[in-house]
Amino acid sequence: MSPIDHFSFGLFTPVTAYIISSVGSMLGLLLTSRARLIGGREAKFWLVGAAIAIGGTGIWTMHFIAMLGFSVSGSVIRYDVPLTALSALIAVVFVAMGLFLAAHGGERSVFLLGGGLLTGLGVASMHYLGMYAMNMSALVSYDPLVVALSVLIAVVAATVALWFTIRVSGALKIGGAALVMGVAVSGMHYTGMFSLSVSAHADMVPVQGAKAIDFLLPLIVGISVITVGLLLTVILSPTEKELRSEAEFRERLRGRDEGAPEVDLFGTPRG
Repeated sequence: MSPIDHFSFGLFTPVTAYIISSVGSMLGLLLTSRARLIGGREAKFWLVGAAIAIGGTGIWTMHFIAMLGFSVSGSVIRYDVPLTALSALIAVVFVAMGLFLAAHGGERSVFLLGGGLLTGLGVASMHYLGMYAMNMSALVSYDPLVVALSVLIAVVAATVALWFTIRVSGALKIGGAALVMGVAVSGMHYTGMFSLSVSAHADMVPVQGAKAIDFLLPLIVGISVITVGLLLTVILSPTEKELRSEAEFRERLRGRDEGAPEVDLFGTPRG
């Protein structure tokens, strides 16, 4: 019998992790939608916020909430704090790079696929670095085929997520897309977790590191506070309808120059 239990708290951790992932994804999609409407230099700030929401809340926080339900019979689990914090940074940075690449390319497939590959590899790196940060009195090994499958899922999920960020708008569509993204992120996480095999040592040895609740709770609370701040920013900012009306008004004032070069989200000429 395997000493691993992925659901030591029952359905509480996977359900909570899925909800958190969907909320982070929804906020990220709302922020990228605003970035598309606002454009110019201001769009960069909205995309950074979207990267924090998707990478920090939708992916990293989801991962470690799910990890709270992970246990190994006969061994305590401790976490390397610097490596765990680094995994959060990797998630946010790689999501940001993917968002900016997709935004620069608009609807061109090569930029979307490149951004999806970059983001997916970043998400997989975050996941396995987070797993490597676990210390336990046991020998850990991975099934390479399942690891490869989890990386493939991460890349496909990231590509679909970026497609949503450049195409989806409107509350209902964003909500539906966020639920799909939550399924994809959760699927990648648990696929990666099932690649893990553990052989507990016969003799207990001291395990270095911090308890999950001792450092994960402050980190999760911190990211949650940032998420609430981003949500308030969206709520207090002009609505999508107001932004579209303002854009149309400015377009009428400026007039359309048919000879003007095509530009990306940030106003940079394409081509």
